[in-house]
Amino acid sequence: MAKKEIRVAVAGIGNCASSLVQGVEYYKDIGASDELVPGLMHNVFGGYKISDIEFVAAFDVDKRKIGKPLNKAIFEKPNNTIVFQEKILKWGDIVVQKGPVLDGVAEHMAEYHEKQSFRVDGKQKPIDIAKALKESGAEILMNYMPVGSQEASEYYARAALDAGCAFINCMPVFIVSEPSWEKKFVEKGLPCVGDDISAQVGATITHKVLAKMFADRGVKITGTYQLNVGGNTDFLNMARHHRLASKRISKTEAVQKQLPVPLPADKIHIGPSDYVPWLKDNKVCFLRIEGEKFGSVPTNIEVRLSVEDSPNSAGCTIDCIRAAKLALDRGISGALISISAYLMKRPPQHYPPDLAKQMIDEFIKGERER
Repeated sequence: MAKKEIRVAVAGIGNCASSLVQGVEYYKDIGASDELVPGLMHNVFGGYKISDIEFVAAFDVDKRKIGKPLNKAIFEKPNNTIVFQEKILKWGDIVVQKGPVLDGVAEHMAEYHEKQSFRVDGKQKPIDIAKALKESGAEILMNYMPVGSQEASEYYARAALDAGCAFINCMPVFIVSEPSWEKKFVEKGLPCVGDDISAQVGATITHKVLAKMFADRGVKITGTYQLNVGGNTDFLNMARHHRLASKRISKTEAVQKQLPVPLPADKIHIGPSDYVPWLKDNKVCFLRIEGEKFGSVPTNIEVRLSVEDSPNSAGCTIDCIRAAKLALDRGISGALISISAYLMKRPPQHYPPDLAKQMIDEFIKGERER
């Protein structure tokens, strides 16, 4: 009999974590039927409701969040995502603890007003994350480090391994999709999901679906771009292009894998473009696909997509959490291929969106191991 509580630790209490915590509270009274619930891809996932998720530990480096209860820290600056669940009664006893900074904060972030940027606590020493995970009884660790945080993400991956936790990598450092890292989770008998969360209806999934539609309908794509702007700390962090390398790879590869023949590098451009402070957590995507249809006649499509960025990922991470819990219940280790293909930009194995959805439905039913 599976335990009905899912004990989750969160590394990085930014906008995405805020939307996740708000969402678990927002949907707490939803029943266990298979009814369609607005905003959710799965109301019940393998027998688990959203209300089965319990946050047991939280880590950050910003002095405005460290030492505060989780249900208050998620609303501290520089977080600027929309508040759709203001009253959160739970998790007042879960205090945000200080993690190691490593490369988790870009140097240029200090140049901006404190409402927009991180303010690192330089006095307090970081705790032992693996020890804290064990003491909390966490089963799953979620990695919400900023883009470009290679060392910090690897540190948290090792902490999950040492503590015996499943690992969900929501950002574009390649861990779950990297065979040497995935092998470590197999050896420990732990599941992992990643890399780089793909939003519910975001720029990447929209681009993937449209690109595949062009290819499936016999249109030869001759060029495409995806330009994104936003005003959250993610875009501010990515204002220095040296932190963008893995993000560009992740987003570009997600689209290229939908095409029968990948486009030349000079015919595809995908990635964050600029930081616009007043947009806050709103992300605006400008997308264009050019191609040749019947008779080599040119055609193109342009899309402007505007989304609140962090709530757009929260429903996806809720499904990832429950998939990881199912894998723990079933004794499955290593990369979870189906949920990663369904909800990550850079999974270990790419599949078309419709097939990935079928695969995760099979995984939920127990018809597919991973």
